[in-house]
Amino acid sequence: MLEKLLSAPKTYYVWLGFLLCLIAGCATVYWQQLQTGLSITGMNRDVSWGLYISQFTYFVGVAASAVMLVLPAYFHHYKKFKRMIIFGEFMAVAAVVMCALFIVVDLGQPQRMLNVMLHPTPNSVMFYDMMVLIGYLTLNIIIGWVTLEAERLGVEPPKWVKPLIYLSILWAFSIHTVTAFLYAGIPGRHYWLTAIMAARFLSSAFCSGPSILLLLVFLVRRLTGFDPGKDAVKTLSTIIVYAMCVNVFFYVLELFTAFYSQIPGHAEPIVFLFAGHDGHLAWVSYWMWAAVAMAFISLAILIPPSLRTHPVLLPLALVMLVAATWIDKGLGLLIGGFTPNMYESITPYMPTVREVIVALGVYAIGALVLSILWKIAIGVKQEAGNFSD
Repeated sequence: MLEKLLSAPKTYYVWLGFLLCLIAGCATVYWQQLQTGLSITGMNRDVSWGLYISQFTYFVGVAASAVMLVLPAYFHHYKKFKRMIIFGEFMAVAAVVMCALFIVVDLGQPQRMLNVMLHPTPNSVMFYDMMVLIGYLTLNIIIGWVTLEAERLGVEPPKWVKPLIYLSILWAFSIHTVTAFLYAGIPGRHYWLTAIMAARFLSSAFCSGPSILLLLVFLVRRLTGFDPGKDAVKTLSTIIVYAMCVNVFFYVLELFTAFYSQIPGHAEPIVFLFAGHDGHLAWVSYWMWAAVAMAFISLAILIPPSLRTHPVLLPLALVMLVAATWIDKGLGLLIGGFTPNMYESITPYMPTVREVIVALGVYAIGALVLSILWKIAIGVKQEAGNFSD
């Protein structure tokens, strides 16, 4: 199926060339980080996790969100998702690749990652996090490639694939649950010390991941004419609405617990995120209020069925939903967890330009992987006649 990459318009190769140039440029900045150390980032002694780990956390959720297509298609035999399911599985592959790379760039000495495998520590949550991510990546590569090959040949996938599909559904929940345990298992960080951290992660993943998938599918439809099907888009949009409502509800629960109980350790991080410190708004506060506004505007558009199916309003709402969840999970989660620190003092954190450039390079690698896999999938669907209704 790799031959599908050879039959593409010139714009596709220009896009790949642009991504490769971007990766090369960002790699030079990462080389500086390898030579100088993490001092080129905004991290410090009190804030040891920053932009890299926040992006790792967010894209674990994007990877797990593929289950929102796989579960209805195979557990409930919802055939409307069949045409789009391969794109969700390949998006999960690209997301896990990005997760692994964000861990690599976060380490001052990347070779230390090998210690997790060479010297396994079963009592460490990090050990299980690496294992479930490797397993999930392997499952999605095997399942996606085998089912796509079967579609190309016009036959049913081999019977041995179905148990792997069912296993991948359970595995999808595990990767984000274990990631949540990395946060919720640290007793000194009150913002993360909540029993519903895994539930919050999953609800956020199940609205943001499908939103990104739908936006990318809309882009592919515009560029290639691929039709995911109106019923599939409508059903996935409905799933996004319910997941986002649950996500907002869970955050409100955190607000109630923090402020009604009047426990300073739980309330202070939220106060810092939204109101700053000593009367001065932190830079992240503007982002957090923007996230609140975009979350409620997106729900106002998505909840009414008449607006949810609008060809212009739906993509707009999905963009705002993705931005809102990214700010909450990609900035607020880390900054709120480290501020105030364990000594009840404020150590501000802001990503540096070079830190952002390195993260952009990881994004570019993920986009490259996704572009290659999706081009193969589109080529197979065109050949098999499953490209549109």
